[in-house]
Amino acid sequence: MTDVLTPEQRRRNMQNIHSKDTAIEVQLRKALWNKGYRYRKNYKNLPGKPDIVLTKYKIAIFCDGEFFHGKDWEVLKPRLEKGKNGDFWISKISKNRKHDDEVNKKLLFMGWTVIRFWGNDIKKYTNECIKVIEETIFEVKMAEEIL
Repeated sequence: MTDVLTPEQRRRNMQNIHSKDTAIEVQLRKALWNKGYRYRKNYKNLPGKPDIVLTKYKIAIFCDGEFFHGKDWEVLKPRLEKGKNGDFWISKISKNRKHDDEVNKKLLFMGWTVIRFWGNDIKKYTNECIKVIEETIFEVKMAEEIL
């Protein structure tokens, strides 16, 4: 037997989904802070308002939820097509994916490095995410030395 949410329950669930200070963002920020990195959060001066910005290195970090940003889209999309309200979700997630691509391109054009992590990767592999960030910082520093 499957649980079916009432419209009121669904509305409350959706209201509890926040765009700032999500658990995955906080987890990654704490790990960065503990490593001595200082950052800006939800930086409004850049396209897409990145979740974490290392201004010193021009690195913009996004913490993306798997569902809303369409992880494994080739698998998720057919599932949504079969489900309730599929057209709505396919349209919404497709727009999110397109927006993410546009934001990435704008930031790259402005000379920023973009890193995107999936939420579950942050939860399960925080240290590996930090290593990716540190490797990116190293690459930025090396590129600056060459110039």
